[in-house]
Amino acid sequence: MRILRDIAGATLVVGALSISLANAQPAHEYPNRPIKLIAPAPPGGAYDYVARTVADGLQKAWGQPVVVENRAGAGGVIGVEAAARSPGDGYTLLIGSTGPFSVSQRLIKNLRYDPVKDFSPIGRIAIMPSYLVVNENVPAKTTEEFVAYAKAHPGKLSYASTGNGFSQFTNVELLKSMAGLHIVPVSYRGSGPALTDLLGRQVDMMIELGPQAIPYIKAGKLRVLASTTKKRTDAMPDVPTLDESGVPGFEASTWFALYAPAGTPPHIVAKLHSEMSRIFSTSELKARMATVGAEVAITSAQELVTFQASETKKWTAVIDKAGIQPE
Repeated sequence: MRILRDIAGATLVVGALSISLANAQPAHEYPNRPIKLIAPAPPGGAYDYVARTVADGLQKAWGQPVVVENRAGAGGVIGVEAAARSPGDGYTLLIGSTGPFSVSQRLIKNLRYDPVKDFSPIGRIAIMPSYLVVNENVPAKTTEEFVAYAKAHPGKLSYASTGNGFSQFTNVELLKSMAGLHIVPVSYRGSGPALTDLLGRQVDMMIELGPQAIPYIKAGKLRVLASTTKKRTDAMPDVPTLDESGVPGFEASTWFALYAPAGTPPHIVAKLHSEMSRIFSTSELKARMATVGAEVAITSAQELVTFQASETKKWTAVIDKAGIQPE
C-alpha cells in the first residue's frame, strides 16, 4: 500500500510540475499560436494601414499568423474596450492612437476603460500628418482665403468627421478655435464614407490623414490647402503648413502606438518592442511609410507613457477651450 501511495504521490507531483511548466512559458516560446491585432477603426483607413504593416512584419518574423481584427465604432472606443477586456498573454494586441488614448476620456462620460491602467504600453510606432482638403464647392485656393470665406459665411460650411475621438474631429475643432470659425460637423463611420461625401460635395471640407488624402490630392479630385504639421511634410513638400498660412501656432499630428492588455508579462512586452523596432528601422519600411506622409517614430514603453500624458494634457485644453461637452 505504501508503494502505491508513493507512486500516486509522485504522479501528482509530476502532473503538477508539468502544468506549471506549461503555464510558465519561456520567452523563446512566444508566440506559439496566432496573434490577434485589433485596429479600432474600419478597413482602409490609417489605423488599418498601420495595423497591417505591423501584422505583416510580425508574421514574417515569427512564422505565426497575425490577424488584424477591425473593431470600429464610437471614435475607436469599441475596439479599445475589447482589447482592455482581453487576457494579458501577448495574443491580443492593439493599435492605439491619439483619439482613444488622449482624447476620449475627456469626451465620453462613462468610458469603460482606463487608457493608462488597462494597458501595457509597448511603444509608439509612427506620427502621421493630416491635410486640410476641400472640394470644388469651396472657392478658396489657400488657407487664408478659406478662413476669410468661412468667417464671411458662418455656419454655411460643413466638415466630415469620423467621430469625436478621431483626429478628423479634433483637428478641425482646433482650427475652428484658433481661427474663430463656425463650421458644422457631419459624422461618418470611417474615412471611406466621409471621403465619398466630400468628393460628392455633400460636405465641404475635411482634415484627413495622409494615407486617405494624398491619393485624391494627387489625382486632382480634392484641393489641398495645408498640412497640420509644424514643418512641411516630405510626402508633400510644396504644401504649406497651417502654421505658415495664417493660423500661427497650429500643430497637430496623429500618433500610433502598440499596446497589449494590462498584465502582459514583461518578457513578452520586451520581445514585441524589440521586433517592432527592428521592423520599422528598415529603410524599405521607412520609405513605405513616407509615401503616405508618415514618419517612423519608435519610442520605448516609458517614453510612450510620458508622451501619451503630454498629448492628453494638450487635447484636454483644446476641448475645454472649444467648449465641447462630453457625451
